[in-house]
Amino acid sequence: MEMTVQGKQIDIGDALRKHVTGKLTDIDQKYFNHATDATVTFSREGHGNGMFKVHISVRVGKNIMVITEAVESDPYVAFDAASEKAAKRLRRYKKKLRDHHQRTEKTPETEMVKARYYTLSAQSQEEAQEQDNAADQGDDPAVIAEIATHIEKMSVSEAVMRMELADKNALMFRNASTGKLNMVYFRNDGNVGWIEPDEA
Repeated sequence: MEMTVQGKQIDIGDALRKHVTGKLTDIDQKYFNHATDATVTFSREGHGNGMFKVHISVRVGKNIMVITEAVESDPYVAFDAASEKAAKRLRRYKKKLRDHHQRTEKTPETEMVKARYYTLSAQSQEEAQEQDNAADQGDDPAVIAEIATHIEKMSVSEAVMRMELADKNALMFRNASTGKLNMVYFRNDGNVGWIEPDEA
């Protein structure tokens, strides 16, 4: 597994780098053993409050990422908390990930729909009200970023797995059973919602 351990405005010592490398290698070997690359980023959280934030991103298959974060007063404790979250998710989906890896190493292009992902600027309530008033005149919200992406064909259970592994709130996918665009998302009550278009 290719591993990158980096710090944002923080120096990463050899001891911490060795701790990170050893622990992530152990987790990969224990639960999956097919991870291709991992990136661990340490940064300071807030201004002068002595907290450290750790962001872990591990690629465990084609377009399957495990992403976790943790904030603690010690970088080792923060990393251990974030890596335990990753291990817990991999443990939960261990069988499904191994089945997926054996079933297909490569998703054909025909199984994906090309799409665009937009990030819109956050608005205050005043700006939102002004925008609602301007909507009649055809003004659109400011686009901060536009990224080309693919919407993959998969089962509902695989979509839920990928959403949870990547620590996302929602995931759009093409339902393998119906061929239609569907979406899964985490509800406020902690359950997972599933949106599927009617047959009309």
